[in-house]
Amino acid sequence: MSDRDKGMRTRREVLGDEHVDRAIERTTDFSADFQDLITRYAWDEIWNRPGLDRRTRSAITLTALVARGHLDELAIHVRAALRNGLTPDEIKEVLLQTAIYCGVPAANSAFAVAQRVLEEDAT
Repeated sequence: MSDRDKGMRTRREVLGDEHVDRAIERTTDFSADFQDLITRYAWDEIWNRPGLDRRTRSAITLTALVARGHLDELAIHVRAALRNGLTPDEIKEVLLQTAIYCGVPAANSAFAVAQRVLEEDAT
């Protein structure tokens, strides 16, 4: 199996088929190389490394997205964190941790995003 195929399998397992299918549908000649890059490197080279489990990688990813203010990606990765086995209470703890190390305003925005996602997923 190629790195791209392994990365695509992981990407689908973490983010879900619906999200990945939408990303593929939106891929253009302009963005195809970027999609290939993240599939091979992020989703195979990093997410498939043996050093951390997916739950831990999800917690780290949530923190990084809060720190950088990437709220659209945060919503995607809150869903991924749930899929990877984090509970809503564990996600809350990650976001509380970010309040101290990333700042209260960043955590406040992150809590709003996570709450919306958790409510959407509960329905």
